[in-house]
Amino acid sequence: MLSIQTFGGKVIENLEKVIVGKRQSVELIVIGLLCQGHILIEDVPGVGKTVLARSLARSLDCTFNRIQFTPDMLPSDVTGVSIYNQQTNQFEFRPGPILGQIVLADEINRATPKTQAALLEAMEEHQVTVDGETHRLLSPFMVLATQNPIEYEGTFPLPEAQLDRFLLRLKLGYPSITDEMRILGEQQLQHPLSLLQPVATVDEILRAVEEVKQVFISEALKRYIVELTTRTRQSSDVYLGASPRGSLALARASRARAALLGRDHVLPDDVQALAAPVLAHRIIVSSAARLRDLSSSRIVQEVIHATPVPGGDFSPSANGK
Repeated sequence: MLSIQTFGGKVIENLEKVIVGKRQSVELIVIGLLCQGHILIEDVPGVGKTVLARSLARSLDCTFNRIQFTPDMLPSDVTGVSIYNQQTNQFEFRPGPILGQIVLADEINRATPKTQAALLEAMEEHQVTVDGETHRLLSPFMVLATQNPIEYEGTFPLPEAQLDRFLLRLKLGYPSITDEMRILGEQQLQHPLSLLQPVATVDEILRAVEEVKQVFISEALKRYIVELTTRTRQSSDVYLGASPRGSLALARASRARAALLGRDHVLPDDVQALAAPVLAHRIIVSSAARLRDLSSSRIVQEVIHATPVPGGDFSPSANGK
């Protein structure tokens, strides 16, 4: 798995030229890339959500499209539209911005639920259907969506089905004083994003994605993952727990983290480190728990503490593989 470690290291190093002091968030972005999963970046304005998404696109030799969501946006503004050509007497498909490889869905929760739903088919099936005609999306395909907290005026909460399509949810948070001073210095003359060059080709990305699928995960760890997601459904603080899609996502992300750290097998540490980013946004907290100011991330942490961790050797050789 050294090749994936080298690949991931190059991308992380490139992103950190722009994103200062957010190593964990940058690593989560690369894990999402290795899984070909979509990522939801949720935080207050001005902490670098859009810059992080643009930095990833610049780091990869992929096409990049940006969708700025607004309340008056229509689904056809996302997927595209068929227009009648009078010269050829035929309808021609004009692709929307979703037909890219790295797609930034900026302020996704400012769009109405109807427009947000236009992303579902693209995110899950890597295709869009317009006027009965299906159009396949390019590979790799990844949606990086940003949203402000729903308490902000003029925002709409994402539907549960939409949230479940995101592999990971992360928050950047405010930088430290030292990091913020460094940002001021680096952006005095020009933005570091303007100097960023691609460090990975499409073939390298697709090869890394396939290699991640070969990372070994033992039966004991598969059971551990399923027990974690099952306990989120059984918690008295939860109205709706994580679905089986959450178990699949946690297994995929754990494989990617193991490969990124140079291992050919998953450890319990990988599962525990990614449980909250993968599962928390798939949980609907009960009304009583919300009154106690209990967050979904805190519930996942409590589930981790309450679930016995399997022991033993998790390598392929110890498991007869």
